[in-house]
Amino acid sequence: MLKQEAEDGQHGLVDPEFRRDVVEGLGRTPRAIQARWFYDRRGSELFEAITDLPEYYPTRTEAALLKSAGPDLADAIGPGRAVVEFGSGSSAKTPLLLSAISPSAYVPIDISGDFLRASARDLAARFPAIDVYPLEANFMSPVTLPRDVGSLPKLGFFPGSTIGNLTRYAAVDLLRSMRGSLGEAAQLLIGIDRVKSADILVPAYDDAQGVTAAFNLNLLERINRELDGDIPVDGFVHEARWNEDASRIEMHLIATRDMAFSVDGRNFQIRKGEGIHTENSHKYGPRDARMLMDAGGWTVIGEWSAPDDAFALLLGEAQPRPPAP
Repeated sequence: MLKQEAEDGQHGLVDPEFRRDVVEGLGRTPRAIQARWFYDRRGSELFEAITDLPEYYPTRTEAALLKSAGPDLADAIGPGRAVVEFGSGSSAKTPLLLSAISPSAYVPIDISGDFLRASARDLAARFPAIDVYPLEANFMSPVTLPRDVGSLPKLGFFPGSTIGNLTRYAAVDLLRSMRGSLGEAAQLLIGIDRVKSADILVPAYDDAQGVTAAFNLNLLERINRELDGDIPVDGFVHEARWNEDASRIEMHLIATRDMAFSVDGRNFQIRKGEGIHTENSHKYGPRDARMLMDAGGWTVIGEWSAPDDAFALLLGEAQPRPPAP
Protein backbone atom coordinates (compact mmCIF):
# COMPACT_ATOMS: atom_id res chain seq x y z
CA MET A 1 0.00 0.00 0.00
CA LEU A 2 1.33 3.44 -0.94
CA LYS A 3 1.26 5.36 2.33
CA GLN A 4 2.39 8.77 1.10
CA GLU A 5 3.66 10.54 -1.97
CA ALA A 6 7.23 11.76 -1.99
CA GLU A 7 7.75 15.44 -1.41
CA ASP A 8 8.47 17.53 -4.46
CA GLY A 9 11.63 18.91 -2.88
CA GLN A 10 13.08 21.44 -5.28
CA HIS A 11 10.86 20.40 -8.16
CA GLY A 12 10.96 23.18 -10.74
CA LEU A 13 13.90 24.91 -9.00
CA VAL A 14 17.61 24.58 -9.62
CA ASP A 15 19.33 22.44 -7.02
CA PRO A 16 22.05 24.68 -5.52
CA GLU A 17 24.36 21.68 -5.15
CA PHE A 18 23.95 20.95 -8.87
CA ARG A 19 24.86 24.55 -9.72
CA ARG A 20 27.88 24.50 -7.42
CA ASP A 21 29.19 21.11 -8.57
CA VAL A 22 28.85 21.96 -12.27
CA VAL A 23 30.44 25.41 -12.05
CA GLU A 24 33.28 24.17 -9.86
CA GLY A 25 33.72 21.00 -11.92
CA LEU A 26 33.99 22.84 -15.23
CA GLY A 27 36.47 25.28 -13.71
CA ARG A 28 38.92 22.77 -12.28
CA THR A 29 41.75 20.92 -14.00
CA PRO A 30 41.07 18.22 -15.00
CA ARG A 31 37.37 18.95 -15.46
CA ALA A 32 34.96 16.61 -13.67
CA ILE A 33 31.26 16.55 -12.74
CA GLN A 34 29.79 14.09 -10.25
CA ALA A 35 27.90 11.17 -11.76
CA ARG A 36 24.89 11.66 -9.49
CA TRP A 37 23.77 14.55 -11.72
CA PHE A 38 23.07 12.17 -14.61
CA TYR A 39 19.70 11.35 -13.11
CA ASP A 40 17.14 13.90 -14.14
CA ARG A 41 14.01 12.29 -15.56
CA ARG A 42 15.51 11.79 -19.02
CA GLY A 43 18.75 10.48 -17.53
CA SER A 44 16.85 8.00 -15.37
CA GLU A 45 14.92 6.77 -18.42
CA LEU A 46 18.12 6.35 -20.42
CA PHE A 47 19.79 4.43 -17.61
CA GLU A 48 16.84 2.04 -17.45
CA ALA A 49 17.29 1.50 -21.20
CA ILE A 50 20.99 0.79 -20.61
CA THR A 51 20.14 -1.99 -18.16
CA ASP A 52 18.37 -3.86 -20.98
CA LEU A 53 21.29 -3.68 -23.42
CA PRO A 54 23.01 -6.94 -24.39
CA GLU A 55 26.43 -5.53 -23.48
CA TYR A 56 25.36 -4.38 -20.01
CA TYR A 57 25.72 -7.52 -17.90
CA PRO A 58 25.35 -6.15 -14.30
CA THR A 59 21.56 -5.88 -14.20
CA ARG A 60 20.69 -9.31 -15.55
CA THR A 61 23.53 -10.96 -13.62
CA GLU A 62 22.44 -9.39 -10.35
CA ALA A 63 18.78 -10.22 -11.00
CA ALA A 64 19.66 -13.88 -11.58
CA LEU A 65 21.72 -13.85 -8.39
CA LEU A 66 18.85 -12.39 -6.37
CA LYS A 67 16.58 -15.16 -7.67
CA SER A 68 18.98 -17.99 -6.91
CA ALA A 69 19.95 -16.60 -3.51
CA GLY A 70 16.36 -15.88 -2.46
CA PRO A 71 15.95 -18.73 0.05
CA ASP A 72 19.34 -18.04 1.63
CA LEU A 73 18.53 -14.34 1.87
CA ALA A 74 15.22 -15.11 3.56
CA ASP A 75 17.01 -17.25 6.17
CA ALA A 76 19.70 -14.64 6.82
CA ILE A 77 17.43 -11.58 6.88
CA GLY A 78 14.18 -12.91 8.29
CA PRO A 79 10.67 -11.47 7.79
CA GLY A 80 9.22 -8.16 8.93
CA ARG A 81 12.03 -5.75 8.15
CA ALA A 82 11.64 -2.34 6.51
CA VAL A 83 13.58 -2.45 3.24
CA VAL A 84 15.24 0.90 2.55
CA GLU A 85 16.53 1.12 -1.02
CA PHE A 86 19.14 3.78 -1.69
CA GLY A 87 18.88 5.17 -5.23
CA SER A 88 15.86 3.07 -6.13
CA GLY A 89 15.34 4.24 -9.73
CA SER A 90 12.67 2.07 -11.31
CA SER A 91 12.94 -0.52 -8.48
CA ALA A 92 13.24 -3.15 -11.21
CA LYS A 93 15.07 -5.72 -9.06
CA THR A 94 13.24 -4.88 -5.86
CA PRO A 95 10.33 -7.33 -6.41
CA LEU A 96 12.82 -10.21 -6.35
CA LEU A 97 13.96 -9.21 -2.88
CA LEU A 98 10.50 -8.34 -1.52
CA SER A 99 9.09 -11.66 -2.71
CA ALA A 100 11.92 -13.56 -1.03
CA ILE A 101 12.01 -11.99 2.43
CA SER A 102 8.43 -10.87 3.26
CA PRO A 103 9.16 -7.38 4.64
CA SER A 104 6.71 -5.11 6.47
CA ALA A 105 7.55 -1.91 4.62
CA TYR A 106 9.52 -0.54 1.70
CA VAL A 107 11.17 2.89 1.57
CA PRO A 108 12.54 3.76 -1.89
CA ILE A 109 14.89 6.76 -1.84
CA ASP A 110 15.78 8.57 -5.04
CA ILE A 111 16.81 12.05 -6.15
CA SER A 112 14.58 11.92 -9.27
CA GLY A 113 11.16 12.66 -7.77
CA ASP A 114 8.94 12.07 -10.80
CA PHE A 115 10.60 8.74 -11.54
CA LEU A 116 10.40 7.79 -7.86
CA ARG A 117 6.68 8.46 -7.57
CA ALA A 118 5.83 6.46 -10.68
CA SER A 119 7.85 3.41 -9.65
CA ALA A 120 6.53 3.59 -6.06
CA ARG A 121 2.93 3.53 -7.29
CA ASP A 122 3.65 0.53 -9.51
CA LEU A 123 5.34 -1.37 -6.69
CA ALA A 124 2.59 -0.57 -4.19
CA ALA A 125 0.02 -1.98 -6.61
CA ARG A 126 2.08 -5.13 -7.06
CA PHE A 127 2.62 -5.66 -3.31
CA PRO A 128 -0.55 -4.36 -1.61
CA ALA A 129 0.35 -5.97 1.73
CA ILE A 130 3.59 -3.96 2.00
CA ASP A 131 3.47 -0.32 3.09
CA VAL A 132 5.45 1.83 0.63
CA TYR A 133 6.92 5.17 1.71
CA PRO A 134 8.68 6.92 -1.21
CA LEU A 135 11.26 9.45 -0.09
CA GLU A 136 12.71 12.03 -2.47
CA ALA A 137 16.17 12.76 -1.16
CA ASN A 138 19.88 12.72 -1.90
CA PHE A 139 20.94 9.45 -0.30
CA MET A 140 24.59 10.51 -0.41
CA SER A 141 23.90 12.34 2.85
CA PRO A 142 22.24 10.93 6.00
CA VAL A 143 18.46 10.70 5.61
CA THR A 144 15.62 10.75 8.12
CA LEU A 145 13.37 7.78 7.47
CA PRO A 146 9.56 7.97 7.77
CA ARG A 147 8.36 7.87 11.37
CA ASP A 148 6.12 4.88 10.69
CA VAL A 149 9.12 2.61 10.07
CA GLY A 150 11.13 3.94 13.00
CA SER A 151 10.54 0.94 15.25
CA LEU A 152 11.10 -1.69 12.55
CA PRO A 153 14.45 -3.42 12.00
CA LYS A 154 15.92 -2.13 8.74
CA LEU A 155 17.48 -3.75 5.70
CA GLY A 156 19.35 -1.34 3.46
CA PHE A 157 19.32 -2.35 -0.21
CA PHE A 158 21.94 -0.90 -2.54
CA PRO A 159 21.93 -2.95 -5.76
CA GLY A 160 23.41 -2.28 -9.16
CA SER A 161 27.06 -1.87 -8.09
CA THR A 162 26.34 1.83 -7.56
CA ILE A 163 28.95 1.83 -4.80
CA GLY A 164 31.49 1.55 -7.60
CA ASN A 165 30.68 5.07 -8.80
CA LEU A 166 32.45 6.46 -5.75
CA THR A 167 36.10 6.72 -4.84
CA ARG A 168 37.04 4.32 -2.08
CA TYR A 169 37.11 7.09 0.52
CA ALA A 170 33.70 8.37 -0.59
CA ALA A 171 32.34 4.81 -0.64
CA VAL A 172 33.41 4.30 2.98
CA ASP A 173 31.77 7.60 3.93
CA LEU A 174 28.54 6.55 2.22
CA LEU A 175 28.49 3.17 3.94
CA ARG A 176 28.95 4.91 7.29
CA SER A 177 26.16 7.34 6.42
CA MET A 178 23.87 4.41 5.62
CA ARG A 179 24.83 2.85 8.95
CA GLY A 180 23.72 6.05 10.67
CA SER A 181 20.48 6.33 8.71
CA LEU A 182 19.46 2.69 9.26
CA GLY A 183 20.30 2.52 12.96
CA GLU A 184 21.07 -0.33 15.32
CA ALA A 185 20.49 -3.97 14.36
CA ALA A 186 20.34 -2.99 10.69
CA GLN A 187 21.50 -5.07 7.77
CA LEU A 188 22.73 -3.95 4.34
CA LEU A 189 22.49 -5.93 1.09
CA ILE A 190 24.76 -4.48 -1.56
CA GLY A 191 25.69 -5.34 -5.14
CA ILE A 192 29.39 -5.42 -6.03
CA ASP A 193 30.77 -5.68 -9.57
CA ARG A 194 33.91 -7.79 -9.84
CA VAL A 195 37.14 -7.04 -11.68
CA LYS A 196 37.16 -8.70 -15.10
CA SER A 197 38.52 -8.40 -18.63
CA ALA A 198 38.44 -4.97 -20.31
CA ASP A 199 36.95 -6.77 -23.34
CA ILE A 200 33.80 -7.25 -21.26
CA LEU A 201 33.90 -4.04 -19.24
CA VAL A 202 34.41 -1.41 -21.93
CA PRO A 203 31.49 -2.49 -24.20
CA ALA A 204 29.22 -2.50 -21.13
CA TYR A 205 29.82 1.27 -20.90
CA ASP A 206 30.06 2.01 -24.63
CA ASP A 207 27.28 0.03 -26.29
CA ALA A 208 26.85 -0.37 -30.03
CA GLN A 209 23.44 1.36 -30.04
CA GLY A 210 24.81 4.53 -28.46
CA VAL A 211 22.44 4.56 -25.50
CA THR A 212 25.25 5.07 -22.99
CA ALA A 213 26.60 7.90 -25.14
CA ALA A 214 23.17 9.57 -25.07
CA PHE A 215 23.07 9.07 -21.29
CA ASN A 216 26.45 10.77 -20.88
CA LEU A 217 25.62 13.64 -23.27
CA ASN A 218 22.27 14.19 -21.53
CA LEU A 219 24.24 15.67 -18.64
CA LEU A 220 25.19 18.57 -20.93
CA GLU A 221 21.58 18.93 -22.03
CA ARG A 222 20.53 19.15 -18.38
CA ILE A 223 23.18 21.78 -17.67
CA ASN A 224 21.99 23.87 -20.61
CA ARG A 225 18.36 23.58 -19.54
CA GLU A 226 18.68 24.13 -15.80
CA LEU A 227 21.72 26.41 -15.59
CA ASP A 228 21.11 28.67 -18.58
CA GLY A 229 24.01 27.08 -20.45
CA ASP A 230 24.91 27.23 -24.11
CA ILE A 231 27.26 24.24 -24.26
CA PRO A 232 27.45 22.96 -27.87
CA VAL A 233 26.47 19.38 -27.11
CA ASP A 234 27.30 18.28 -30.66
CA GLY A 235 30.91 19.26 -29.95
CA PHE A 236 31.42 16.40 -27.49
CA VAL A 237 31.64 12.63 -27.86
CA HIS A 238 31.30 9.90 -25.26
CA GLU A 239 34.34 7.84 -24.29
CA ALA A 240 34.65 4.86 -21.94
CA ARG A 241 38.06 3.62 -20.85
CA TRP A 242 39.43 0.99 -18.44
CA ASN A 243 41.88 2.34 -15.85
CA GLU A 244 43.85 -0.75 -14.85
CA ASP A 245 45.75 0.93 -12.01
CA ALA A 246 42.57 2.18 -10.32
CA SER A 247 40.45 -0.92 -11.22
CA ARG A 248 37.73 1.23 -12.70
CA ILE A 249 35.86 2.10 -15.86
CA GLU A 250 35.88 5.85 -16.54
CA MET A 251 33.40 7.80 -18.63
CA HIS A 252 34.42 11.07 -20.25
CA LEU A 253 32.96 13.66 -22.60
CA ILE A 254 35.68 14.60 -25.09
CA ALA A 255 35.68 17.89 -27.02
CA THR A 256 35.93 17.40 -30.78
CA ARG A 257 36.89 21.04 -31.42
CA ASP A 258 37.93 24.17 -29.56
CA MET A 259 34.87 25.69 -27.88
CA ALA A 260 33.79 28.58 -25.68
CA PHE A 261 30.52 28.49 -23.75
CA SER A 262 28.81 29.86 -20.68
CA VAL A 263 27.00 28.20 -17.76
CA ASP A 264 25.16 30.11 -15.04
CA GLY A 265 26.73 33.36 -16.26
CA ARG A 266 30.30 31.99 -16.11
CA ASN A 267 32.45 31.67 -19.22
CA PHE A 268 34.48 28.56 -20.02
CA GLN A 269 36.81 27.42 -22.76
CA ILE A 270 37.81 23.90 -23.73
CA ARG A 271 40.35 22.75 -26.28
CA LYS A 272 39.92 19.96 -28.81
CA GLY A 273 40.77 16.63 -27.20
CA GLU A 274 40.19 17.84 -23.64
CA GLY A 275 37.55 16.08 -21.58
CA ILE A 276 35.04 16.28 -18.78
CA HIS A 277 35.28 13.26 -16.46
CA THR A 278 31.69 12.27 -15.67
CA GLU A 279 31.74 8.84 -14.03
CA ASN A 280 33.85 6.16 -12.41
CA SER A 281 32.75 2.57 -11.95
CA HIS A 282 35.17 0.81 -9.60
CA LYS A 283 35.37 -2.97 -9.66
CA TYR A 284 36.25 -5.00 -6.55
CA GLY A 285 37.83 -8.35 -5.88
CA PRO A 286 36.40 -10.47 -3.01
CA ARG A 287 38.97 -9.35 -0.41
CA ASP A 288 38.73 -5.66 -1.30
CA ALA A 289 34.92 -5.75 -1.18
CA ARG A 290 34.91 -7.17 2.35
CA MET A 291 37.52 -4.65 3.48
CA LEU A 292 35.36 -1.84 2.07
CA MET A 293 32.31 -3.06 3.97
CA ASP A 294 34.26 -3.40 7.20
CA ALA A 295 35.70 0.11 6.89
CA GLY A 296 32.16 1.42 6.34
CA GLY A 297 30.84 -0.07 9.59
CA TRP A 298 29.39 -3.36 8.29
CA THR A 299 30.45 -6.92 9.08
CA VAL A 300 29.83 -9.26 6.14
CA ILE A 301 27.65 -12.19 7.24
CA GLY A 302 26.74 -13.53 3.80
CA GLU A 303 28.13 -13.48 0.26
CA TRP A 304 26.71 -14.83 -2.99
CA SER A 305 28.57 -14.79 -6.30
CA ALA A 306 27.49 -15.36 -9.89
CA PRO A 307 28.72 -18.66 -11.38
CA ASP A 308 31.53 -16.88 -13.27
CA ASP A 309 32.20 -14.52 -10.31
CA ALA A 310 31.18 -11.61 -12.53
CA PHE A 311 29.08 -10.06 -9.76
CA ALA A 312 28.44 -10.53 -6.05
CA LEU A 313 25.87 -9.76 -3.37
CA LEU A 314 27.19 -9.00 0.11
CA LEU A 315 25.02 -8.95 3.22
CA GLY A 316 26.39 -7.00 6.14
CA GLU A 317 25.20 -6.33 9.65
CA ALA A 318 25.78 -3.04 11.44
CA GLN A 319 28.81 -3.09 13.67
CA PRO A 320 28.18 -1.96 17.27
CA ARG A 321 28.88 1.69 17.86
CA PRO A 322 31.91 2.33 20.05
CA PRO A 323 31.01 3.45 23.56
CA ALA A 324 30.87 7.18 24.15
CA PRO A 325 34.01 8.57 25.86
